[in-house]
Amino acid sequence: MDQVEAENSENAGLKVLLVDDEDQFRKALSQQLSVRGFTVLDVSNGEDAIKVVRHENPEVVVLDQKMPRMDGVQTLKEIKKIRPEVQVIMLTGHGNTEAARISGKHDVSYYLDKPCGIDELIGVIQAARQDRIHALARHEIPDVKRTSLVQWLIGAHHARPGVIILGALLFAAIALVPTPEKLKALLTSEKTGQIGETVAGYSDYRKMEHGQTVSDYYSKKAGWYQEVKQADGTASKVPLTADQVAFRAKVMTGILVMAALFWATGAIPIGITALLVGAMMYFFGVLPPDLVAKAYAKDSVIFIFGVLAIAAAISKTGLDRRIGMVLLGRSSSLPRFTFIFAPLLAMTASFLSEHALVAFLAPILMLAYLATIRSAGLTKDKGLVVMMLLLLTFSANLGGPGSPAAGGRNAVMIGILADYGVAPSFGRWVMMGFPFVPVMALVIAGYFYFVFRNRLQVKKVDIATEVKRESEKIGKMTGDEYRAAGVLILLVVLWTTLSSRFGMGGPALLCIVLLNILGILRWRDISRINWDVVALYGAATAMGVGLATTGAALWLADSFVSVLPDSMRSGTGLCMSCSLITGILTNFMSDGATVAAVGPITVPMATLSGTSPITVGLATAFASSFAHMLVIGTPNNAIVYAMARDPETGEQLLTMKDFFVHGFMVLLLSFAVLWGWVFLGYWKWMGV
Repeated sequence: MDQVEAENSENAGLKVLLVDDEDQFRKALSQQLSVRGFTVLDVSNGEDAIKVVRHENPEVVVLDQKMPRMDGVQTLKEIKKIRPEVQVIMLTGHGNTEAARISGKHDVSYYLDKPCGIDELIGVIQAARQDRIHALARHEIPDVKRTSLVQWLIGAHHARPGVIILGALLFAAIALVPTPEKLKALLTSEKTGQIGETVAGYSDYRKMEHGQTVSDYYSKKAGWYQEVKQADGTASKVPLTADQVAFRAKVMTGILVMAALFWATGAIPIGITALLVGAMMYFFGVLPPDLVAKAYAKDSVIFIFGVLAIAAAISKTGLDRRIGMVLLGRSSSLPRFTFIFAPLLAMTASFLSEHALVAFLAPILMLAYLATIRSAGLTKDKGLVVMMLLLLTFSANLGGPGSPAAGGRNAVMIGILADYGVAPSFGRWVMMGFPFVPVMALVIAGYFYFVFRNRLQVKKVDIATEVKRESEKIGKMTGDEYRAAGVLILLVVLWTTLSSRFGMGGPALLCIVLLNILGILRWRDISRINWDVVALYGAATAMGVGLATTGAALWLADSFVSVLPDSMRSGTGLCMSCSLITGILTNFMSDGATVAAVGPITVPMATLSGTSPITVGLATAFASSFAHMLVIGTPNNAIVYAMARDPETGEQLLTMKDFFVHGFMVLLLSFAVLWGWVFLGYWKWMGV
């Protein structure tokens, strides 16, 4: 009896629709399923079945293949149009093989001969229930339970009403709070050209005219003016007031907080949050329509799109397996993968494009992951995929301090230091920054090794063997592989030699066109890339532009500085505080924008306090590589997030939560190594 009650309890709440024109068979089957705990609906024809599916939302449909007027195949097509996640079990009592073949094109879960045993049917229904979970993930349909108000507020992934309400309230609170005096003072400060003035932290400071305020410059750049009637009755256009600009700065801060909350919790789909950012920038008048659109179309966004499309071509030809053998040939065990691969990648990322390295390696690691779990007889190993991909992106992120060539953020800092006549040479930067890279990479490797080694379901991690096995499956290199390799080499050369002129996106677009002309990459392949991530990074760059141009970024950076204790405003303490400010902000803004906002504030502080501007400037630049907690922090994060999708179920294997949890821990470790090994370690020994 207890076993029967347990089975009935397990089936409770599972809604099944029976569709069969044989009344006696349908009613008998309905009764048998009902006594076993299922919630059963039954209809005699396809037309009524469609109505029930629309209004009652059953999880499983048991559908007779041969019915009058509207047969099972026609009914199946209509059901799948309405609710693609519904699992359909087709009863094929008449042995119509051709009809079964046709219906198979429309995603039938299971076929059963009619009549079928009740135990067999129940087993298939329960299996279909599990398949529906994967179907929901593939179609990005949230499964929100409505049994209580609390459960409704908590919701499900991509539909969390409670978080949406909280985000709206936080936005309103930030946007409508009285304008802080500090923000108003920053917006009304005139440019004097004097070293150390606070307004020098404004992103477009060099473009401002002498005597111009941030508020006036913003109005001119955005084209926002207001009409004022003069005493003689004529109307003239004048710039926005400081209060009007301050409102837009608060709006951007509110958008930043709300978007970060939504992305971190999965309250709504990533792409929808990305569109929400743009919609709010439009309707709150942060920038005019053309400039909002331009903010979404930065070179880094084109680069992300190009990388995903080129990765699809590399995977399609099988070239990723060849590259994997070269890059992962020594990763024959978990310790070798973590403690050899991570430092080598980080040191390479100090001199070559970290984004390009991640773009090449992410699909290879996904291939190795899938091969590893298949050989172990598993369908998923969450710990393994999280460890592999986060180790990849975090190691690449932390190659930034190694040399001036590691990213645009370093060039921004060199420009700021040059204004003070103290820009370091290439060799001096390498001497002061490169020793951080392998040590930090080993620390990251140690974190992931000791945190995940007991969480892995796979008993033996031999990435080198799996990549080799996958490579052997496809035999010798084909013509398409050689052509794809040639295009890939061209891409690397263009990125390495001409990125300063054509950016990272231009060469990527050129190579996409070449791959299509060569017959390797079709438009259909491009249309299937993860566009959510492209939209996500577009929104991140748009937020960076909005925060910078309204003065919100300057206000946030200055607010951090103003709360520092006196001990953190000079010497090593100032280096620590600057890195702390930068490391936090860079998780929400692009690294270049963060350095542009923070550097002009912190470098003058070094001069005024008698601290070396070079140490403070490099501390700021180094910490801009600590963008680990959010997918929007850096293209590296966005790339691995886009790649981490199960090809069979569509499930997102690497989540926002994974980034936040492990990224926060790596962020803390990054600060610890930077402060202990660099500031209090070899910088002291070098007499910096």
